[in-house]
Amino acid sequence: MKKIVRNILKFLIPLCCGIAIFWALYSRLDMEQVMRILQSEIKYGWVILSMLVGVVSHIVRAMRWQLQLRALQHPASFRTLTNAIFGTYAMNLLFPRLGEVWRCGYVARREGMSFTLLLGSVVSDRLMDTVSVICLIVAVFFLQMHVLLDFLQQYPVIEETLMSVVMSPYPYLLVAAVVGAMIWIFRSRREYGWIRRVKEMMRNLWYGFRTVLTMKQKKRFLIYTVLLWFCYYLQLYLCLFAFADTAHLGALAALSLFVMGSIGMGIPVQGGFGPWHLAVMATLAIYGVTDPNAAGSFALVAHGSQMVVIVLLGIYTFFSIMLEKKRSVAPPSESALS
Repeated sequence: MKKIVRNILKFLIPLCCGIAIFWALYSRLDMEQVMRILQSEIKYGWVILSMLVGVVSHIVRAMRWQLQLRALQHPASFRTLTNAIFGTYAMNLLFPRLGEVWRCGYVARREGMSFTLLLGSVVSDRLMDTVSVICLIVAVFFLQMHVLLDFLQQYPVIEETLMSVVMSPYPYLLVAAVVGAMIWIFRSRREYGWIRRVKEMMRNLWYGFRTVLTMKQKKRFLIYTVLLWFCYYLQLYLCLFAFADTAHLGALAALSLFVMGSIGMGIPVQGGFGPWHLAVMATLAIYGVTDPNAAGSFALVAHGSQMVVIVLLGIYTFFSIMLEKKRSVAPPSESALS
């Protein structure tokens, strides 16, 4: 019973948080104007093109994962891996992070591979995603620092608040206290189950990172990684041209939007619903899109179009897996019997 309640809470708490953020954002908008923008002021050709790029990004991720598994001497069929990737994102719409576990289980059953080995490859896959986001954050910080400074000059209250936080010793003392407490707990309370799980997770992280460093086709892996994140970026960039209020924004502004949206997606809420909209709408304000209805419409379409892609690919995966099961249990043909 406790396990059922815990699983329900794991589903409901992130969903309710996302809905609360979304409601706080969109309840303040003029929904009649938003509907008018959605009905008559959007060039949906750009949105469709963005959705097609989204499909390509999932295929590239499957190609990169196949390369990782080959490096581990466990090749898998490309169709199985694409089904796994398509299904992963659909699963994550239901339960945050459930998709990673599901894809390992699906490929393990389909290809007869070790679940632990697959989990290690997924950990390295997500680790590379984290490294990529960090690199993008650093790049945006230096490339668009002048935009942030101009924004802070327009809003001195925000600048003063940030400076007071940075100059105060209390945040640094808090971080030091937390780090010290964690070190003490890990050294003196090794018998705790959650400590063993954290250590196991760290070992899996190191194993996954070492796999990437030692693979023979590191250049191809790097190319796939760059292509993957370029596709992610291109999805958002193309959507800018669908709206009159955002079409003038350049490639660097799109990069800032993409990075902030990626951070929003990192929050464990189903599909980034709520946090992603907040991050993108706030960034649009920094770049001069001060009309909240226009910013809200853009976030709604840019995010919603990719959710449609994920749902459609999830439906495709469901039927593809059902066909696989039917073929695996189909009786032999007469020619085979003879």
